[in-house]
Amino acid sequence: MVPGRIFRTGLLVMATSLVLIIGCKKENDPRVPPAMAFKTGAGYTSADDTVGMQDTVLIGVVIDKTEDPLTSLNESRAYDGGGSTTLENIPISGTHFEHDHSVITRAQAGTERYTFSVIDRDGNITTNNILLTVQ
Repeated sequence: MVPGRIFRTGLLVMATSLVLIIGCKKENDPRVPPAMAFKTGAGYTSADDTVGMQDTVLIGVVIDKTEDPLTSLNESRAYDGGGSTTLENIPISGTHFEHDHSVITRAQAGTERYTFSVIDRDGNITTNNILLTVQ
């Protein structure tokens, strides 16, 4: 082969490769987090609320898979804007999960934030909070 022809062939191969690399679109994972909502209806607290000291409050969540299987539900509590403490870490699976948690508020005035976080197999997280103002 003639050296000029080898050079042109090499350029043609490189140009073709570049076109193929640029032209191929990588499918992006939409990273859709799980769906989670607070249960509503008689007996459930589903939004921020003002409650009494040592009051019993029922909080429930409904979780549905969107893209990837569900793996865990974490529930934590924080008093008066401070650091949170994990109350429950529940392994879950499947496409649908429901959980109820009965809370007894403290015997002192302040705030109590309850945070529910659900994680799917890809690590997508959905978090919902309820703030109880205790008087």
